Amino acid sequence: MKLLVKLGGTLLDSIESREGISAQIAAVVKTFPQTVVVHGGGKQMTRYLTEHNVESKFVDGLRVTSPAVVDAVLKVFAGTVNHLLVSCLVSQGADAVGLSGIDACLTEAVQLSPELGAVGKVIRANSRVLDVLTAGGFLPVVACVAGDRHGNIYNVNADQMAVACSVGFVATKLLFLTDVDGVRGADGSIVPVLTVAQSQRLMEDGIATGGMQAKLNAAAAALDGGVAEVVIAPGAMPDVLSRLLAGEPIGTRFVRN
Repeated sequence: MKLLVKLGGTLLDSIESREGISAQIAAVVKTFPQTVVVHGGGKQMTRYLTEHNVESKFVDGLRVTSPAVVDAVLKVFAGTVNHLLVSCLVSQGADAVGLSGIDACLTEAVQLSPELGAVGKVIRANSRVLDVLTAGGFLPVVACVAGDRHGNIYNVNADQMAVACSVGFVATKLLFLTDVDGVRGADGSIVPVLTVAQSQRLMEDGIATGGMQAKLNAAAAALDGGVAEVVIAPGAMPDVLSRLLAGEPIGTRFVRN
């Protein structure tokens, strides 16, 4: 089985949380060696920009990426957040390797919109680098930064990066470990199983908005791209990874129909 785990930046913000999720991933890799991790770090990015007197501007939930923000993206996403996670995974016994989408043009992107600056949309993923690393017993840990064949660098939404990598890698499962319990329906309760059509209605009715809307769109794109199963689950839940892989109904599982 090929597994892709997307970690939200909130899970990586404290050393306790980082060590806990790293221990779970290191244990899972022993059973499922074809595992890839993709991570975000929006909270850490906002904090860094604030400390450096760079204003954070958003359009439709995406961070406007000026040259100053590109510099921060490299320092925070591909630098501090990535390497702190990799070092934690290594300490737990995993042969983790830090990457970004720039490496070997793992994720090739184009500019999403001039209004957003250097925000990228991934148009293809070179999964060969993931296949080579996992076949060699390594755990790729991918920061949400992409490139192109002309040397441009793009800030990419971490959920979209996870989808691009999972589709290119032909992942069996894509697990979004986040800071919410799952997708909530109109009555406020967690929906255990959700079809693409049902998730579309949640967005149209204004029930799923903002970050959750982005995750619903990402889940639909992953299913359309051939990923067999997508789950949004609470990353802070004890032993969440092993429980999900054992089939325990945690969070929200997405199906095509």
